[in-house]
Amino acid sequence: LKKLRRKKEELKVTRKTMIDRKNQFIKVIPYEIELNNGQTFVRERQVKGNSDGSSVIIIPELTNGELLVAIEPRVFTDKTVSVGFPAGYIEPDESVIDAAKRELLEETGFIANSYQYLDSSYQDEGISSSKVNFVYAQNVGQVASQQLDESENIRYMVVTLDELKEIEGMGYFNSSNQKLALYKMKERKLLWNLMQKKKQIK
Repeated sequence: LKKLRRKKEELKVTRKTMIDRKNQFIKVIPYEIELNNGQTFVRERQVKGNSDGSSVIIIPELTNGELLVAIEPRVFTDKTVSVGFPAGYIEPDESVIDAAKRELLEETGFIANSYQYLDSSYQDEGISSSKVNFVYAQNVGQVASQQLDESENIRYMVVTLDELKEIEGMGYFNSSNQKLALYKMKERKLLWNLMQKKKQIK
């Protein structure tokens, strides 16, 4: 885990200063809501950029079963750095799988032989229509270098499942969405192993 600690130290936040910005990425829009029973009330909707902010988390597995994870600043968390699977926003008119392919390539330089949609969940259904989508990327390999935006600071590394469990225990794999992605990955592996055992019995 020395490599992980070195990458985390590099991305730790040293200063946070509030700034006044007019063109904000995250906006809050108030709506007056009326129900079928006639009741009315006000709710605020959060939007990100020019879309609802739906995103994709990619679970990349190498041919040997090891996993690819991303280390990046999460500046408002207690540790200011987090570990998770590669992820990103889905662009307008882009499919979940296409977004998964693009984000994996941009953030890591890796591509996969196959991409499987697993599930989705709302990020915060009280204020947003955005969904987090989970995609399993199998047999990934590196074909290019990272293609990061100017504001992105992402490092990546390959870990075993045991190392990932240790990272989670250290409190760095702590996003609820990332934890759900990890659960989906374990669920898929369990189902796959059961299917293989049934084939062997037959």
